[in-house]
Amino acid sequence: MNGAETLVKTLLASGVRVCFANPGTSEMHFVAALDRHPDMRCILSLFEGGVSGAADGYFRMSGELAATLLHLAPGFGNAFANLHNARKAQSGVVNIMGDHADYHLRFEAPLKGDTVGISQSVSHWTRVCSEPGRVASDGADAVQAARAKNGQIATLILPANMAWDAAEGHATAPPPPPLQRPSDAEIAAAARALRLPGAVFLVDGPVLWSDLGLLARRMTKAAGARLMQPFFAARFRRGAGAVKIERMAYRIEDNLTLLQGAPALVLCGTTRPAGFFAYPGKPSTPDDPDTRLIDLCTREMDIEWTLRALAAELGESELDEGDFVPLDLPALPEGALTVAKVGEAVATLMPENAVVVDEGISASYHLAPGLKRARGHDVLTITGGSIGFGLPNAVGAAVACPDRKVVVLEGDGSGMYTLQSLWTMAREGLDVTVVIFANRGYQILRDELAAVGVRDVGRNIARMFDVEQPTLDWVALARGHGVDAVRVADMAGFIAAFAEAMAQKGPRLIEVVC
Repeated sequence: MNGAETLVKTLLASGVRVCFANPGTSEMHFVAALDRHPDMRCILSLFEGGVSGAADGYFRMSGELAATLLHLAPGFGNAFANLHNARKAQSGVVNIMGDHADYHLRFEAPLKGDTVGISQSVSHWTRVCSEPGRVASDGADAVQAARAKNGQIATLILPANMAWDAAEGHATAPPPPPLQRPSDAEIAAAARALRLPGAVFLVDGPVLWSDLGLLARRMTKAAGARLMQPFFAARFRRGAGAVKIERMAYRIEDNLTLLQGAPALVLCGTTRPAGFFAYPGKPSTPDDPDTRLIDLCTREMDIEWTLRALAAELGESELDEGDFVPLDLPALPEGALTVAKVGEAVATLMPENAVVVDEGISASYHLAPGLKRARGHDVLTITGGSIGFGLPNAVGAAVACPDRKVVVLEGDGSGMYTLQSLWTMAREGLDVTVVIFANRGYQILRDELAAVGVRDVGRNIARMFDVEQPTLDWVALARGHGVDAVRVADMAGFIAAFAEAMAQKGPRLIEVVC
């Protein structure tokens, strides 16, 4: 037995059952060890950003850790953007990053890089294996770290000789340390603040998709407070049967209106809201300067305990049908194709309990009104703002929830960042329907250009924002990756294509020319 095999045994003994992988030469002994343990499901992505995005989606929908297998510093660098999104989503991920044998690092080999530095810039926990006999315990510590504080990024760097040198046994990750809790005095102060007329209770985490949402609604109803959620949330429930929770907006000016005059803003499982970017002449945060800000429970603390303690202070009102989103399916739209109509058609045709991965970017604003009227479903959003999250996140969600239909709402520009995930969908037979909104450019950049006050658009801006000359052919791209695809330009064509996709298992892609 060698160090690599003790690590695989440790991961399995610690409950890690899936490894999203893009291996390189320095990981060959770890690859061989994985091969000797077929109870670990290994899923190949053709790009490291697909690996990290899939691990993120897997955790969001299962609450379980996946391992990633990444190659040296450049390979880890390719995974960085979606690890950033995973960190913002508070997803637990265990990265196994290979490296040169430690004695080889004194030479300037082509792939030598700062593995520790690149890991520490996005990981909460980083360790380099230094003895083959400690690889197993290092692996157990990595799993524990990834499970700590409601989910963290943990990266274990495995030099090649630590993997191939002899070692024995395995370890099992201990449970994570207990979560911190607010004091009784802090609970009482937050309760007093929430009783003020117009106070806002801003929540995130499991409150948005579990039964904790019912508790949050009951106690804010008793207090007379508003219950709200951030715009970008790792996962939330939407559609019929969902608890009514106000969602903040994307634009800072809209959020200024939402929070204007609130006497108190109490945070639970989230951070102080801030603008996506800074804009000339606009504030960075949308809360009213006169609003009392109470950071009651951070994302890393015991959210459930905090809610129950707060409910004990505030009391709980009975809920009625007015506290839940009603079923209000739109009629199937007709006529010319618009993004808003596509949202209505998706809402009507999508089955109960689907998972919607939303990276529609500029299209999302127009899709939302229709999707709010759909049957109950979970939504995953781009928490960190680093585009290229949608397709790989859907891979992870589909692996975590094989019995649920996964629908990706994807912009054509952002989809190009990680389109290799289509191949993984095809190879694994994942039940994912991808809807590409082909507006032939980065429309969000046009919107942001206007938001910072630039009005004159010349050739260079057009050349940097437009995705044309040549026009992307998503049908050809999808088929080239093994996914059936169709292009539509009218509502009748979209309805027929989407209905067919909902009726069948397996990956499909629909390019919507808009």
